[in-house]
Order: sequence, then C-alpha cells, then structure tokens
Amino acid sequence: MRIVLCYPVEVRHIEQIASVAPDAEIVDAGQERVAEELFHADIFCGHAKVPVDWDGIVRQGRLRWIQSSAAGMDHCLVPSVIASDIVVTSASGVLADQVAEHTVALLSAWLRSLPEFFRAQQRREFRRLPTRDLHRATVGIVGFGGVGRRLAELLSPYKTRILATDMFPIDKPDYCEALWPPEGLDELLARADIVVLCLPLNEMTRGMFNARTLGRMKPGALLANMARGPLVVTADLVAAIRSGHLAGAVLDVTDPEPLPPEHELWDL
Repeated sequence: MRIVLCYPVEVRHIEQIASVAPDAEIVDAGQERVAEELFHADIFCGHAKVPVDWDGIVRQGRLRWIQSSAAGMDHCLVPSVIASDIVVTSASGVLADQVAEHTVALLSAWLRSLPEFFRAQQRREFRRLPTRDLHRATVGIVGFGGVGRRLAELLSPYKTRILATDMFPIDKPDYCEALWPPEGLDELLARADIVVLCLPLNEMTRGMFNARTLGRMKPGALLANMARGPLVVTADLVAAIRSGHLAGAVLDVTDPEPLPPEHELWDL
C-alpha cells in the first residue's frame, strides 16, 4: 500500500501513520510532486493546490481513498471522482478553533487600524487614528458549519448580534439571533456591519459575492473571506471598496492566489 501525503508533514505524523500501517510506503510529496505521485497512490491525505489530472487518476483505477486535510473539498471533488468508487472524507471542523481565532484576530486588527499603526511605528510617527469596535457589532456569518459556529461562539462575549445563513439551518445556538436558509442572505447583508464568509466552494457558491451581492451589503460594511478566494469576484470587490460602498475587506484567501505583486488589492 502506498500513502501519499501533501500538507505540512511532520516526522511525528509519519511515525503515527507507520504505527497503524507498518507495511505501507509513505510518501511526503509536497506541492512539488503531488500531481505525479497521485498516479501511484492507494491513499491520498492532503490538499493539492496545484493542477491535478483527477480524470486520469480515476481512469487508472488505483486510488481508493482521499482524505482531505482541509474542510473544503473543491480541490478534489470533481465529477469523475464523485462518480467513482473512491472514498472521499474531509477534515471538517478539525481546524475550527484555529480558523475562528484567526478570524477574530484579523477583524480586530482591521477595526482597530493596527496595520496603519504598525506602519506609523516603522516610520517613527506618533499618530491618532479613528477606530471601530467589534463589541456590539452586527456580524453576519455566511456558512454556519464547524468554523462558522465556532466563530459565533468566540464572538458572543463581545456582545455582538449574530446573524447566520446555512444550507441546513438547524440547531441554532442561543447566542445566535437568527439562523436562516440561503434565501435569508439578502436580509443578513442589509443588517450586518461585518459579513464573514465560511462557505465551501462549489458550483453554487463560486462567484456568489459579486457586484449584485456586494451592492446589497450595508453601506460602510466590512467583508471578511475566511473560506475560498473564488467565492468573491475580485474585480467587483475592488470596485465596491473604491466607490466607498464597502469600508474594506479582510481576506485570508484571494482569487487569484497567490496574489501577484502588481495586483490592485495590495493597494486598497
């Protein structure tokens, strides 16, 4: 059995796998070799961020199991894989604490103008700048899975008003004021001071935040994308910020990614 890995692999990970599969060949492919090594894999664990010939891999018939190292499955869940006998499992919820904590950090940094203060520090300038509060803000969470729910939990001590939408709007926690189906998105956008994207990327959500959707957001609102870059039409986001309709954006992901040095997002 050949197990191909493609994530930040540590020695202890290989040792743990070897302890339960002592006869397996374990290959740390990295992004550099994963597209080639997948043709020789029985099991794949990771997240390929480079182009992969999934159709060819399916035709070859060797791969039996894909364990995504991320919650999102857009990197591998193509039609040929879906139609095959390959077992596909995800890491949904495994990194919810980390992503939710990272979201709070980025939102706080933007609201408190920390990048501007850091730049002023480097120039040895003493500056006073206006800031905004996370406390008592209305936060809309689009996608209320593991990450979205954990984020809402972390935000609740800030006395925030939490609104959320999800494909399966069930089990609303007490600290969430409203949990709507996808049809409630426009209501959420009209009310939220901050909109956080925690959605999977698929054919329904690709380009979901475009000129029309962004235009329905509350004037002066902040958009935070913590999920996948192609959820947002980048040119439309740039236009919404440049026009002043949106106050800004917090982007853990972009489209394209990595963002080219000359891209206008760097200057906003």
